[in-house]
Amino acid sequence: MSLPWAVAQLGWIAGPAVIFLFSFITYYTSTLLAACYRLGNPIIGEQNYPYMDVVRSILGGTKAKICGLLQYLNLFGVAIGWTVAFSVSMMAIDRSNCFHKKNNNSLYNKSSNSYIIAFGVIEIILSQIPIFDQLWWLHIVITIMSFTYATIGLALSIARVAENGKFKGSFTGISIDTVTQTQKVWRIFQALGNIAFAYSYSIEIQDMSKSPPSEAKTMKNATLVSVVVTTIFYMLYGCMGYAAFGDMAPGNLLAGFGFFNPCWLVDIANASIAIHLLRTYQVYTRPLFGFIEDYAERRFEHSPFVTKEIEISVLGFRPYKLKVFKLIWRTIFVILTTGISMLLPFFNDVVGLLGALGFWPLAVYFPVEMYIAQMKIPKWSTKWLCLQMLSVACLIITIATAAGSIAGVVLDLKSYKPFRTRY
Repeated sequence: MSLPWAVAQLGWIAGPAVIFLFSFITYYTSTLLAACYRLGNPIIGEQNYPYMDVVRSILGGTKAKICGLLQYLNLFGVAIGWTVAFSVSMMAIDRSNCFHKKNNNSLYNKSSNSYIIAFGVIEIILSQIPIFDQLWWLHIVITIMSFTYATIGLALSIARVAENGKFKGSFTGISIDTVTQTQKVWRIFQALGNIAFAYSYSIEIQDMSKSPPSEAKTMKNATLVSVVVTTIFYMLYGCMGYAAFGDMAPGNLLAGFGFFNPCWLVDIANASIAIHLLRTYQVYTRPLFGFIEDYAERRFEHSPFVTKEIEISVLGFRPYKLKVFKLIWRTIFVILTTGISMLLPFFNDVVGLLGALGFWPLAVYFPVEMYIAQMKIPKWSTKWLCLQMLSVACLIITIATAAGSIAGVVLDLKSYKPFRTRY
């Protein structure tokens, strides 16, 4: 949703080029990671399922702990991002209805806090469902939701371009007349983070492939197809959104209220996003939930607080066994992400910061270092130097994007008062 805004900051030349660059980096480093799936021999070597196990097997325990910390911090941050995104979509529906009733968008003055709290309450309930990730029909519903809002956003952008009769925008992006020179620099960095977030992923290995061919080959082929399809859609979405609005491209294409009509179609798109995020929050947080709960059971295996279960009768079903520790820990986690989201409800700033913090360490540094160690690439050789240059370049981009996003948060906080300002 933030790609049109990101392209607007970069312009017609740098915008598509950066999207393509991140797609190439994502594909390439994914192939490096795939080569490390089996330790030693790529066909008969020992398999490594969790990402941390791969790092531990190849780079040692210390780096595995750092990797795990970064992984789970990224998951925590993404949970905050999804909470903010949900409130943004719900407010867009509310704002749309307000506009069509009063024919004046400026009359809308409502805080996002109520929607953030509602999202938190729902997630507390969903987090206690033990087989949430095994509900096959839910995956189908969410996939439909994803295609629905994405297709609507693209179609509305194309329709707006046809209505305008031209492509808006410029080769250099948002003009200095619209923002100051300093703001433009920070926005460019922030845009890089938004694009990085679109390509970043919380890496985990789920072995559902059969061999032969080798799992590494299957992973590479699957990654190539997914990255190509994703990049084509990202290009269309980012560029058509920019062509439709130019410098005025909203931070969230469907929730920035660039589209007023047809209101029912925009509402369907935002409702699809909201439903999608309800499940996505669970997908991203389950690994973190499981890690903490497994550690607690190992560390305090004789503690009644950790092991005690409460049976809850469910009409027509077997009694549901609920662990007290699980209930309290997951509830505290959701409350924490909800509270932070209310403090920092800034969509593009949060997305840019998450993209910056998650992209280099998880998607570039560790795959590069593991590949070098796995393939025993000689130090200072041409290939070693190229891989290190790629890693350093991505580190520089990460630092720049993090700085831009932090600057955006600081700027927003000057006019935003937590729990009081209507945002």
